[in-house]
Amino acid sequence: MILSVRVVPKSSRLMVKQEHEELKAYLTKPAEDNLANEQLIVLLAGYLKVKKYQLRIIKGQKSRNKLVEFDENIRDTKRK
Repeated sequence: MILSVRVVPKSSRLMVKQEHEELKAYLTKPAEDNLANEQLIVLLAGYLKVKKYQLRIIKGQKSRNKLVEFDENIRDTKRK
């Protein structure tokens, strides 16, 4: 599944909103040194109730408009 996400870095709040056909993610981290992208993955994982390793940014690494791929077929290969 591919998600369209609009990112707002350096926001005062950390949250996700559904706006029409895309998600809007308000991030507290700045858009430098990949900090906002890392926070986006953590935030979306919590919002979607999935693991972080099931999400990856496939387009828009350096843009506010991103495409994030969610792969429910990926399983955790680590043993507990």
